[in-house]
Amino acid sequence: MKGDKTWVQFVNAETNEQSKQWIHTHSPNKPKKFKETLEQKMMATEFWDRKGLLLTEFMAPGTTITSEVHCEMLNKLWRSIQIKQRRMLTKGIVLLHDSARPHTAVGTNALIKLFKWEISDHPPYSPDLPPSDYHLFTKMKFWLATHRFHNNEELMDGVNNWLHNLAAPFVDEGLQKLVSRYDKCRNVDGNYVEK
Repeated sequence: MKGDKTWVQFVNAETNEQSKQWIHTHSPNKPKKFKETLEQKMMATEFWDRKGLLLTEFMAPGTTITSEVHCEMLNKLWRSIQIKQRRMLTKGIVLLHDSARPHTAVGTNALIKLFKWEISDHPPYSPDLPPSDYHLFTKMKFWLATHRFHNNEELMDGVNNWLHNLAAPFVDEGLQKLVSRYDKCRNVDGNYVEK
């Protein structure tokens, strides 16, 4: 099971791939790209496993992610698993958690121990391992770049709908890629592997 956070914004800039244009080599006017200042955004946290999405939470703007906030989220996750995939609780859960302070705090570790969850090893600050970064959030950011939202509710509804419409094979594919990435990372002693 994986959980991670990302910023979602009301107005999202196109990706470089989306903004490519064909122009004539002798064209005097090359397209200009303007940098947008994006003030309206929210932190979204998703927890997912091979079968799909388990929990999506949105943080109120200005919320600081502390151990207490993270533990509250883990409690919601436990209740969500109890409702959606109760068998996971008896089979055992391995949580892919990075080494951020709220994730490694004493209170967080005590709660995870109480839940009898196992934490997967994760090299500090390794950009190669989070499936959310190389799989889920990449696709979500591409989708977000084609939409504009006017308020928090529209943004949350849009992101929730997109996430809930993901097919289980797409989510499973992201976690399957983790095996080869983890092996590569371990073979180079946790150093950065891919661009």
